[in-house]
Amino acid sequence: MRLDPFTSVLIVVVALASFFPCEGQVAVWFGLLTKLAVALLFFMHGAKLSRQNLLAGLGHWRLHLVVMASTFVLFPLLGLLLTPLVPHWLSPAIYLGFLYLCALPATVQSAIAFTSMAGGNVSAAVCSASASSILGIFLSPVLVGLMINVQGEGVDTWHSIQAIMVQLMLPFVVGHLSRPLIGRWVDSHRPLIGKLDQSSILLVVYVAFSEAVVQGIWHQVGWYDLASIVLLSCVLLALVLGWNIWISRRLGFNRADEITIVFCGSKKSLANGVPMANVMFPAASVGVMVLPLMIFHQIQLMVCAVLARRYREQEAAPQVQQG
Repeated sequence: MRLDPFTSVLIVVVALASFFPCEGQVAVWFGLLTKLAVALLFFMHGAKLSRQNLLAGLGHWRLHLVVMASTFVLFPLLGLLLTPLVPHWLSPAIYLGFLYLCALPATVQSAIAFTSMAGGNVSAAVCSASASSILGIFLSPVLVGLMINVQGEGVDTWHSIQAIMVQLMLPFVVGHLSRPLIGRWVDSHRPLIGKLDQSSILLVVYVAFSEAVVQGIWHQVGWYDLASIVLLSCVLLALVLGWNIWISRRLGFNRADEITIVFCGSKKSLANGVPMANVMFPAASVGVMVLPLMIFHQIQLMVCAVLARRYREQEAAPQVQQG
């Protein structure tokens, strides 16, 4: 398995910020540029959302409940179960990053892509992943506030929600309301908009890690911490995938719906998570907070690519035998 190209670029950006961080007045201008880029990112997210595709999958309410429970209940509970590892096996800063990861909504693009690749229910995946992304704008800061306050750390949940509403939700709503005017252009230029999304994320990561480097992140995070993140990300993903496969079969979902539950219920969104962290947390802590998310993102892509191929091969096997 090889690295996703975007993840490779992310690593380069982190290295660039480590050796050439933006500081002083340059950092101020980059911070302003980041806010504009994030607003544009969520404007385009709203403009891309098709109400027709969303409504087409609404009938599968049981499936959506299972996916939402996995995303916003199972993940946070598993995150809290990491508490005994702190501080001897897991640093408090990395642990808070995992709590943040567990509170995030699902991805949209990769969840739908893997569902389609594996032969799942694509219309339900579009509806479920899109709904998760929208709900996450409201639920994620609340969950982060609840979990972090449980650990004795302070976070102003109401301030976070207000900031997210203004900087993320407002552009999203304006973008979606603009869809009748720009929808055709957006749909015909999805590759270009995808590059815009990625560029916005890279900019946020560069600015976040620049501030973190200035504050001494690499004196706080060592090779042991990185290895711990990789190991815990693998365990977390394995538990969620195993649960989603088991519960979908236990509840009697068909194969296509099981695939949708597995891929939509196990993803965490880098596209939402990085900008939200930039809004919710002090600039100096954003780099550490998104580090588990960045590593988990790559692991979920590699594992789910293998799993999608396996589902596809299992579907093709009976047809070959019948032939």
